[in-house]
Order: sequence, then C-alpha cells, then structure tokens
Amino acid sequence: MSMDYNPQRGVTIMLVVVFMGVFLILLGTITSFAFTQARYGRALLAREQAINVAEAGLEYYRWFLAHYPNDLQNGTGQPGPYSYTVSDPEGGNIGTASLTVSGNSSCGVVQSIDITSQGTSVANPTYKRTVFARYAKPSVAEFSNVLNSNVWAGAGRTITGPYFSNGGIRMDATNNSTVSSAVSTWLCDTSYGCSPANNNAPGVFGSGSGSALWSYPAASFNFTGIASNFESLRTYAGNSGILLDATLVRVGGVQQGGTFASVGGTDQRGYHLIFNSNGTVTVYLVTGTSWRWGTHIDTGTQVKDYHTITAETLKGTYTIPATCALVYAQGKVWIEGTISGKVTLVAADTGSYDPDIIINNNITYATLDGTSGFTAIAERSVLYPPIIPNNTSVRGIFVADKGYYGRNLYDCTNAPYDKRNSLTINGTVVSNGRIVLLWGYSGGSCGSNTSGFSIKNESYDRLQAFLPPPFTPAYSNNYKFIVWREQ
Repeated sequence: MSMDYNPQRGVTIMLVVVFMGVFLILLGTITSFAFTQARYGRALLAREQAINVAEAGLEYYRWFLAHYPNDLQNGTGQPGPYSYTVSDPEGGNIGTASLTVSGNSSCGVVQSIDITSQGTSVANPTYKRTVFARYAKPSVAEFSNVLNSNVWAGAGRTITGPYFSNGGIRMDATNNSTVSSAVSTWLCDTSYGCSPANNNAPGVFGSGSGSALWSYPAASFNFTGIASNFESLRTYAGNSGILLDATLVRVGGVQQGGTFASVGGTDQRGYHLIFNSNGTVTVYLVTGTSWRWGTHIDTGTQVKDYHTITAETLKGTYTIPATCALVYAQGKVWIEGTISGKVTLVAADTGSYDPDIIINNNITYATLDGTSGFTAIAERSVLYPPIIPNNTSVRGIFVADKGYYGRNLYDCTNAPYDKRNSLTINGTVVSNGRIVLLWGYSGGSCGSNTSGFSIKNESYDRLQAFLPPPFTPAYSNNYKFIVWREQ
C-alpha cells in the first residue's frame, strides 16, 4: 500500500494553529483590557463619589454652624471625628463623611474654624478623598485698599490686589486686580484733577491701564462696625494680652511695675513700640515730642504735628502672649520693627480722645511664609511722620477708623525730609478718609513743589487673607469658606 504525502496540508494546519494562538492572545489581551478598564471605571466612580461625599460633609457642617455658631462638637459635646451619612433620594446611601472640626482662637474668642472632611463611597471604601476648608468672615486682608471716601490713585502708583471704595475712584495708577466703587456717579472736583468739575463722574474712571477690571456700583463696607469692637478688644487685652493703659502696663492680666504719669489723651505723648523678631515688644513711654507744620487732607489746614520723638523712657520688653497676641494702647502709638507670629495692635481711647498710629520706621516680618502677620488699628489716623527712611517698606494691615491713612504735607522748610523716594506696602490699607501720599503745592518760598513719596508700590498679602491676625476687621458679616483644598 502506498501513501501520498502532501506537505501543504501540514503547513496549513500549522498556520491555523498559529493564527488561533494569536487570536487567543489578542482575545485574552482585549478581555483583560476590558476588565481592567471596568475596574478602573469603578475606581473612578468610587473616587468621584468619595470627593462628592467629602464636600457634602463640609456643606453639612457649614449649615450646622449657621444654626449653632459656637458648637464645634456637632451637638454631641464630645471630641470628633463625627460621622455624616450622605444619601441620594433616589439611590439611597452614597457614602459617609468623617468630620474633624477645630477652632482657631485668640484671647478665648474663635477667629475661624477649620473643617477636615474625609469621604468614603459605599461603591468601594478603599478609595478615600479628603478636603479641608476654613470657615470665617472674609476679612479686609483680601484687599489692597478699602476706603470710605472719594479717592484719586495717581499715575505714580502700582496696585496689586483688589481695590475698593465706598466713594468714587479716579484710577490713574496701574492696577493688576479688580477696582470697585459703591457709587454709580460722584463729584470729581479740581482736588481730584477734574477741571472743570464733573458732577456725574462714573464710579470708577481714569487713565489707568487696568480698566477691564473696573466695576461699579458694588456693595458698601460698614466702617462704623470697626469702632464698635474697641471696648471688647480692651477687655481681651487686659485679661490675657498686653494692655498699655494711660498710666500702667498689664501683660496677661498682671500689672508690670508701678503706675506712671499719664501718656494718654494727647498728641504730644504716648507709647513707642519696637517689635522684635523673637516675639517680644519693647515698650517706651514717649514723654517729649517736637512739632512741624503739616497740612491735613481732611481739613486742608496747617496743624502742628507732634510726630517726632524727643524724649522717651524704657518701660520694658515683654513677650507677646501666644494665646492672645493683642496689644491695646490707650494713647498715641509710634511703631516699627520685626513682627513674629500674628499680632494685632489697637490704639484707641474709651474717652473723647482719638489716638493716631505713627509708622515710625520700617516694619517687616520674621517669616514670609504666612506664619507672621500684623494688623494695626487706629481709632483716628495711621500716618507717616516727617522723619522717615527715604525708601520706606512696611508689611501689615493698617486701619484708620475715623481719620485717614497717609502722610501730611510738609513743605520745603522741612528739607530734605519733605521729599521721600519710595514707599512699598505689602498688605492692606483701610482708610475712612481720603489717602494722600504725594502732594503737589505752590506758593510762599517753596514755589511750585511736591512733598511725600515719589514712588508707591502696593500689593496685598494673599497669605494673610487665609488667616489674618486676630480681630482683623471683616468686610462682611456672612461666614464663608475662605480656604478650600484637597489633601
């Protein structure tokens, strides 16, 4: 018997086997990919549900605080974390948020509330997402300027950060953020560079380069709300902060040494404070000052400014209490130095006298990472004196409650201190009255001349906006999340 041998048949079988192997490999790969994608999709769903659950936890506690503002324990009276179940009306339980709540307090008063919410989805508890938010009244630290009057921002200024006024704004400066006015129209007269006067000037107008960011009218800022806190602040400082009364010094509720002749109730005496980088403040009693004629923007008249210290006595160097970094001075205050930590200074008088704060020299921070900050609140004005560095640099939030922020007009008889080269501000200026840092004037022996800072650079400190020094004024009474981030 003979057999026929066909080599093509063997080749065909081998090809079929090879192609089947390739097909099976591809099929396995595709199937594996499909399963992997399915698992990935389920993981994505669980992760998205987890972040939504975490956000729902934040929103729940915001609602809770709106009803129970002082309860940081979710109504349990016990420390957290607290569990909050998130449900879908159509789909039932979606997941659970675990909430950790803590308050940032100063002088025993909660300034802001930190809420951490960890969300877990029932779809897959393996994937957890955590979000953090800080709940507080938004403060003026979110602005470069907050004003209560008409203002002219001249061409020599560069402003970085939101700029707001309850009055009209002539903006010839360079602005890199929003500029908002609370009025639709205002009277721009010759003192604001309008000749002839314009009775219907737009809320914001001028030759500044950032006009796309201008808006009006906007909601107004309540300046009267600042003064209403002075007596409470004096009590807090006297109990656990630093109280500089007119005749004594009290730190943490304890009087330091004996009493002394009053340095309050007058522009000619007061306190000189030098802040130190180690968290202390050196306090001098100012017992003698000299005067120079200065023209004030609020009255337009010359007044004797007693802003130059000629005699002072060291009272002591004191550690600023970490739990109540509040200094309250019942008198005029000269300030300078390096701020360590978050510190607030208030110069106010419970009587009829309204003290000023004088920025006597440069003010800086011991750290620039947001852990140091400074708020200075004057019942009247925050001013730069005649004798000030040619290039002055200050950091902080400066509030002039009843008066104004600026430098009075010191004519050429004060040379060389009549003209200063530059002022750099990193922080916020809050002024009830009109701000003037550079004057133009003519007449007398000076002829046509200028006085003040030729170059002005202003920028808000965004790090202070998230956690400003204690008792920094708020621009709204409505609490909100001022920080939100995923951890």
